[in-house]
Formats: sequence, structure tokens, C-alpha cells
Amino acid sequence: MPTITTKQVILRIVLIIAFAEFLIMLFLGLLPVTFNVYIEALLDIFILAVISTPLIYLWVIHPFVTARDAALDQIKQLAHTDPLTGLANRRLLSIQLEQLIAATTRHEMRGAILLIDLDGFKAINDIHGHDAGDAVLVEIAQRLRAHIRPEDVAGRLGGDEFVILINNLSVDETLTRDIALQIAEKLVMLIHTPIAFNTTPLSLGASIGIRLLGFDALDTETAIREADLAMYRAKQSGGGSVVFFEK
Repeated sequence: MPTITTKQVILRIVLIIAFAEFLIMLFLGLLPVTFNVYIEALLDIFILAVISTPLIYLWVIHPFVTARDAALDQIKQLAHTDPLTGLANRRLLSIQLEQLIAATTRHEMRGAILLIDLDGFKAINDIHGHDAGDAVLVEIAQRLRAHIRPEDVAGRLGGDEFVILINNLSVDETLTRDIALQIAEKLVMLIHTPIAFNTTPLSLGASIGIRLLGFDALDTETAIREADLAMYRAKQSGGGSVVFFEK
């Protein structure tokens, strides 16, 4: 939405008042009676307020506030989303993860962090160029967004690392582990599906580390670091696998 400048605000207010005052003077001049100066001044003020107030609101205040709110929303979105993929960035992931950890403790319902690293991404960048790499990241982001539940969160930490925050899995730890594993294995298969870039199919895999969230106190940095350790172990095992963080 186009913004309204300070000069435009002043100009519009001046035009509205001038137009309203012209109508008032014309109206008072056409009246068959003559008022004393005080009554005429009071009538002028009253009619001016009646005419100019809605016009100033509709032509000045409303567009100004609307443009300001849109700009603030855009700034907020840019501050919390990854510019390439549109997913949550590290800052928003940290906020959402903090809320998820608090919720698991408060509601006694387990969750999980899935940290995903793309296998073979560097080779795609080196062979096909950064445009191909960006296209891969955008496509993977779209796949992740399309295959998670509305209450879960998909984000990008940076580079070729993605994060999925899973809410409300189960009270039971074993069942939570099984569900998280099923979700991760589906994501591995999803990411393994070739991506078309300029008619060239690009293939890559995924190594996923899982950090289950129980009822224990945990800070966000530690949770992400432990999920990253599990992912690194999956990477060391040859890639294309899922590993849980074990204390």
C-alpha cells in the first residue's frame, strides 16, 4: 500500500478546511437572515467541524494509519522470516521454541525438534551454481511447509539447515519417539524426491537430528545445539538417516 507523506497530510487538511470553509461562507451568504458576529462565528465553527471531521478521517487519518500499520507489519515480517524461503528465521524459531518448551512443561504434552541438514547441497551449488542452490532451498521450504500440521513450525536456521518444531505429540515418551521418527522418515523421503531446475533433476538427501522435548527445564540454545549434535551423528553415519539425541 502506498504511503502518505507529511506534505500530503498537510496539503489534504488544508484543502479540506478550505473547501469546507468555502461551502460554509456560501451557505451563510445565501441565508435570508443576518447573524451577529458571535453567532456567525459559532455556526462557522460547528459546521466546519461537522463537514471537515469525516473528510479528514477518510482522506487523511485512515489512509495514514493503514499505511503505517502495513509498514509495521512488513517490518515485523522481515524481522521474523527468512528472506529467501519465507520460513521462520532463527529469531522467530527461538521465540516459538521457547513457547513450545514452556507448553510441554505446563500441559505435560511432549514435543520435538527436528534439525534437518541437506545432503549433497554443496555439490549442487558447486556444479549448478547458486541459482540452483537457491531454487533447491525454496522448493524444500515449500515441501516442508506443505507437509507439517498447522500447529507446527517450519524454519530455516541458515545455509541448508532447516528446523521443524512439533507440538502436542504424546504424554508417553515411547509413543512420542515413534511419532517423531515417522515424521522424520517421511521428511527424508520427501526431500529425496528430485527437484527440477531448468529441466535438470537435482537430487539430494537429508540428515535429521531429533531432540525430544519432555517435561524438563531446557533453554532454547541448548535444545537446538543438542538437536544439531544428533544431526551431525546422522551425517557421520553416511547421511539420509535419522538420529535421536541421547544424553
